[in-house]
Parts: sequence; C-alpha cells; structure tokens
Amino acid sequence: RNGNGELDLALLTDGLRAEREQGITIDVAYRYFQTARRKFIIADTPGHEQYTRNMVTGASTADLAVVLVDARQGVVAQSRRHAVIASLLRIPHLVVCINKMDLVGFDEAAYEAVVEDFGDFAARLDVHDVTFIPVCALHGDNVVNRSTAMPWYEGPSLLHHLEHVHIASDRNLSDVRFPVQWVVRPGPESTEPDYRGYAGQVAGGVLEAGAEVVVAPSQRRTRVRAIETLDGPQERAFPPMSVTVHLDDDLDVSRGDVICGAHDPPTPIRQVEATMCWMADAPLRSGGRYAIKHTTRSARTIVETVEHRLDVDTLAREESAGELRLNDIGRVTLRTSEPLVADTYAANRTTGAFILIDEATNETVGAGMIAGGS
Repeated sequence: RNGNGELDLALLTDGLRAEREQGITIDVAYRYFQTARRKFIIADTPGHEQYTRNMVTGASTADLAVVLVDARQGVVAQSRRHAVIASLLRIPHLVVCINKMDLVGFDEAAYEAVVEDFGDFAARLDVHDVTFIPVCALHGDNVVNRSTAMPWYEGPSLLHHLEHVHIASDRNLSDVRFPVQWVVRPGPESTEPDYRGYAGQVAGGVLEAGAEVVVAPSQRRTRVRAIETLDGPQERAFPPMSVTVHLDDDLDVSRGDVICGAHDPPTPIRQVEATMCWMADAPLRSGGRYAIKHTTRSARTIVETVEHRLDVDTLAREESAGELRLNDIGRVTLRTSEPLVADTYAANRTTGAFILIDEATNETVGAGMIAGGS
C-alpha cells in the first residue's frame, strides 16, 4: 500500500526507488508464487523503448507473455513493441489483458475494440496462441475469479488460464540436444576409479539409455550406457532435466560439446546469421570483436556485417543501418573462431541463442537469436 494506505500493486514489483518516483518499470523484477496446480515465476519487465534490453533479458526464458493494455487508451506503440519482442523471442503463448475496465464502465465495446485492433496487428507476427482477458487489476475482476461486473465475458480468469495453458509440448522433443557442462570424474576416495560421466541440462529431444548418439562437433558415434539424476538411474531424460550421461565408449568429450541424436545431428557452423538485441552504449559495427557464449561453449567472434535494423513499432527494416545502438534490434552476420553446434532459434530456443561479451570489461553487450549459418 502507498503512503495514503491505498492499494498500489506496482509497489509489489517496482523495487527501485527511481521506479517508484517515476512511476515506470526500469529493471526486471522477479516474483515467485505457486498455486495448487503450478509454480510460477513472474518477470516484470519494462516496456519503455529505453529499456528494451531489460525486456529481452526478462522475456528470453518465458513460456508465456502477458501484455497489459489500458482500456481507455487502446493499443498504443508500447503494446505493439511488447508483442513484437515476444514474437522475436518465440514466446509461444501471449495473453492480452485489457486492464482498467472499471474506468470505461466495464463496456464490452471498449474490450472488443482492443481485441480487433490488437488481433489485426498480431496477425503479422509469428504468434499462434493469443488470448484476450478483460480485467480490473485494482479490484481483482477476472484476475483470480470470474467477475460479476462483466457478464458478457465468457472466458476464463487470468489465473485459471495460467494454470491450465498447455506448455509441455512447447519445447523441441524431436531433436536430441545435450550440451555438456561438466565432465564428472571420481574423487580420491571413490570406489569407482573408472567413473566418467557428462553432466548438463537436456536442451531438446528425449535422451534414452541404449540410444545411438553423435558427439558434436567431432561427429563421433556411440551409445548412451546410462542416465543418472539425484533421484537415481533413469531410462530417459527430457528438457529441462539436469542429468549425468554415461557413454559406451571413452570418447574425447569435454565442456562445450553437444551429445545429439544419431539421426538428427546439426551441422556445426562458423558463419552465423542472427537477430541481435544490442545492450551496450558503444554501438555494434562491422569488424567488432567479442567473446561469444553459446550453450556451454565459449569462443571468439568477429562481426562481418550489420545487415539491417528493425523498427520494432512498424516491423520495417532500415537496410542502411550500418550499426546497432543501445536497445536496437537488427540482423547481423558473425564469424566464430570455433564451430558452434547450433540450431535455429525457431527450432530450439536454447541451442539457437547466444550472448556476446566485451572481453575488456567482461560485460554482456548483446543477445542473439540464430536464423541460419554455414
């Protein structure tokens, strides 16, 4: 509650003093809660153009995006920017909450106007699941329970939708991808002196004991002998399980290698075409050199070209951009010092993403989504 004792929901997530003073969200705030059906992490991200990098950071691992639209103002540029970034980041589910319905008298026409306007814009994006929910957040209408003030709305409340939206099939369960994070060897007092396991998190597909696999980029073939977790041996593992994998053969496997399905191994690439969100004050230009972090592999890269910059509000391409400045999003081509075992971001959000690091300052300066390569 604010100083007057009135309810102010923004104070729940706006933790910075500057956020409270200016009435805007600047940094990403994470809040945790759970219901009887699910556990949730809310990443409250800023929508202002000046903080695009913060929104990209918070939304990069999201399963669902909630876009708030003021019922009085309708769809504004910031609403479209939110939807575009959610689309670029391949967030599979989008919920449009038309808020402050009490200030328009719970008018169905105001709700339908937003649905029509936003629906026309969303049709141009790569978003396939869009849900519209009219709410009054201050009084809780259609947030947890259905509202009696809007009998014309027959859909679920926001919480009911979040509890029941199907996300299990959103991950790529076809192409086996297991980036090796750590090679586990026995300690001095171990009873298994020949123990050798490869620890990491499954990034795609279903990894099964006995299955034939390929270790990339070396392309050596072997089979999975066993899969272990803290709960004991498992017959199979799937995203996002963290496991230790044992192979039949003693191959040269180290951190940064990727264990892939034998029938669908990716071709390692060194020339990378990617959509980049730039996060640094110094602009990204051709010839720039950076460290690149892709899954568990680290390498160096040089920027070959900056092809175009994207106008996030209109989706127009500025072909002669020449550079990407702070908070810009655009298409670039990179060449890496070592091959990356990568998929396109559209196929796998884990193996299709990377970050660029300024080696002088060790700061993360860019986040990329792979569109192709060779």
